[in-house]
Amino acid sequence: MQYFTQTRGGETSQHITLKDVILNPKAFFGGLYTLQTLPKLNLKELFPLSYEDLSQAIFNQLFPDDTSFDLALALKSYQTFDDPSNPAPLTHLGNNLYAQELYHGPSRAFKDMALQPLGRLFEQFAKNHKYLILSATSGDTGPATLESFKGLSNIFVVCLYPHKGTSDVQRLQMSTQDASNLLVLPIKGNFDDAQYMLKTLLNDEDFIQQLKGKNIELSASNSVNFGRIAFQIIYHIWGYFELVRKESIQLGETIYSVIPSGNFGNALGAFYAKIMGVPFEKIVIASNPNNILTDWINTGIYDISHRHLLQTYSPAMDILKSSNVERVLYALFGDKRTKELMQELDVNQCYKLTQTELEQIQDYFQAYCCSDEECLQSIKEVAQNHQIIDPHSANAYQVAKLLNTQKICLICSTAEWSKFSPTIMYALSGKKMSDLDAILALQNDFNLTLSPKISELFEKKESNQEALDCKDIKQTILNFLN
Repeated sequence: MQYFTQTRGGETSQHITLKDVILNPKAFFGGLYTLQTLPKLNLKELFPLSYEDLSQAIFNQLFPDDTSFDLALALKSYQTFDDPSNPAPLTHLGNNLYAQELYHGPSRAFKDMALQPLGRLFEQFAKNHKYLILSATSGDTGPATLESFKGLSNIFVVCLYPHKGTSDVQRLQMSTQDASNLLVLPIKGNFDDAQYMLKTLLNDEDFIQQLKGKNIELSASNSVNFGRIAFQIIYHIWGYFELVRKESIQLGETIYSVIPSGNFGNALGAFYAKIMGVPFEKIVIASNPNNILTDWINTGIYDISHRHLLQTYSPAMDILKSSNVERVLYALFGDKRTKELMQELDVNQCYKLTQTELEQIQDYFQAYCCSDEECLQSIKEVAQNHQIIDPHSANAYQVAKLLNTQKICLICSTAEWSKFSPTIMYALSGKKMSDLDAILALQNDFNLTLSPKISELFEKKESNQEALDCKDIKQTILNFLN
């Protein structure tokens, strides 16, 4: 059986399994859990498999001899997707550009691809204990988490999001949830503040002890939870195979994977897939004006000491401290160096890679950033072919064009148009509209089908959405659990 290790090292007497890291994602000595080794894939053998069988095969190789879960039961969650046999279909955007549409699940964002099956695994593991799952969201993780865990026994979910920091649809997806095991808390601040509060609570011994007094264990659904990362590896492999099935490439031919990235979980899935043998020429990171990842990959310097988070047209990417970069550092440089770099970031808000380390990063990654103006222009350009993409996918589209390559570029399209319709309509018409008016206009102009999951939001009643001070979050959660 394969066991997990910790990105910042530290000895522990117990073997850490997938069940352990899903239920309790906080590593003993700081840092994150990650796999000790990654298997090499036989792409020729995997290519003919269905999505469900491919998932089974990848899990069998990642977690051999682990019989603690029923993956087939977890994968039944894909029955809620538009096409369960192909939950992540491809569409051609023209020339050598393809988009992998990762938003055909219940919350209409790519987070469903991992969180839907993760919720079913969590439920299997949590049969004998109660758990509180904390989630911090910049707009997509929250709705996907709530959709995945609503109504499940022994599981409570608290979702933190920045007040006025999401689209109206994203807010409604959270604020209209009425399952008794869910609590949604808008906070004063931005996503980095929400993520900081999540990490603070995960490490708050008083909070943990008070939960234990209620016989509740603490967990998290953000991409600090490796269970999510495991499922994210699979759709990158599937996307490559779909290009082969479309005869756009031959098996073994290299392509560029272009990923709009914020917290780096999506990119990490592609990074692991590349290590495992998927022939990505490079994983290309597309950033918005919060271009910390562009600077890091191009210069080796991760410096947030002088930065302030900017609000952009692609809010799910408005992040400065990308958690999953740490797992890349571990994979390439080991635990001692990772601990050293992360401590520098914690203390000085900055670290610098050596030239050799930077070259190792650049063996896997390229990075570019996209201005808000370029984002809007890309939406407009794609719409000329009667195709509509959201602002995050538009960043990736713009960056893919900058590559100026003849190789196939596969863009991760991370959210359905309906979640960011006002921005799309502003790009197309220069007019500012409400979410509902923009959705109706886009439906009319482009003959788009709206998911019932979105249309019904505007008929539902919202819970109280008054913004909380960060200092009040802990007690509010404890009161909810009484």
